[in-house]
Amino acid sequence: MKRILVALDHSNRAPVVLTAARRMAELSGAQLVLYRAVNPVASIPVELLVETEAEDLLIRDARCDLERLAADLPQAIIEQITTQFAVAADGICSTAKEHDVDLIVIGSHGYGGLDRLLGTTAAKVVNHADRNVLVVRTVL
Repeated sequence: MKRILVALDHSNRAPVVLTAARRMAELSGAQLVLYRAVNPVASIPVELLVETEAEDLLIRDARCDLERLAADLPQAIIEQITTQFAVAADGICSTAKEHDVDLIVIGSHGYGGLDRLLGTTAAKVVNHADRNVLVVRTVL
């Protein structure tokens, strides 16, 4: 295994997911690509985002949060930190292809039915990714 994409959101469960990915990287000698999809509220007009530079602020905030999460990791295992405006599941799957990762690591979030087991984003990634996915069960 050479490369692992770690999909991290802004929840308090992200460190648990990152810890699992770190362990996989250390065991396999892989490097991590830390990823966050930024998806602003759908009701905000695109023009407002462009005019106020909100897109840049949201991306910068997401990147700073990923850098904060990565601060305790050995720098040698981090290949890249990346953020983008995207629907989370779509962004995760396309970034996995773009970076030719061997594994996607994502956290679960329980809501109801299948979502209760995998979470909406996790379920979509599991069903649509063209590579292996490790779903980290995070119970807090």
